[in-house]
Amino acid sequence: MHMQPLQVQQKYPMSMTTARAPAALQPQGCTHFKLRQLQRSVARLYDTQLALTGLKTTQYSLLSHVVTLGPVAPSTLAARMGLDASTLTRNLRPLIEQGWCEQGPGADARSRSITLTAAGRLKHAQAKAHWKRAQLALNQRLGADQVVALHAMIEQLQAALADGDAPPRPGR
Repeated sequence: MHMQPLQVQQKYPMSMTTARAPAALQPQGCTHFKLRQLQRSVARLYDTQLALTGLKTTQYSLLSHVVTLGPVAPSTLAARMGLDASTLTRNLRPLIEQGWCEQGPGADARSRSITLTAAGRLKHAQAKAHWKRAQLALNQRLGADQVVALHAMIEQLQAALADGDAPPRPGR
């Protein structure tokens, strides 16, 4: 199924929308909310498949990054995944407890290294087939051309947001 571009109607006065876009192309509603809705819809598709392996999507993503980067320092892993250190630690804990990842000494006495165990490689291989089913289902439902365009737009928007200054933190 290929999705048709949506027709956008002006709902809000110009003061509540961006001043650069023509009136017919003004954003409608909260962008954050719309992105979260899309994210939840996509997550359900992947979660359903990965649940068959006993993994959450976050766990599969983490295993995949360790497969690609490992052995890897936790700080490097967190940076590559766009996570803060505490989130990475919290997400790694169940993988270490299950015996799929190990945290050991790093390059020097102060550093650590994350590696995948043999059981972790097996779990990742098992889950990869289910991830692939979810990916193909998404491609079929949205159309491969839409997914390619979505990926390009995401990368472009991520770069644009990364280039800007971080918003001021409350109280500073």
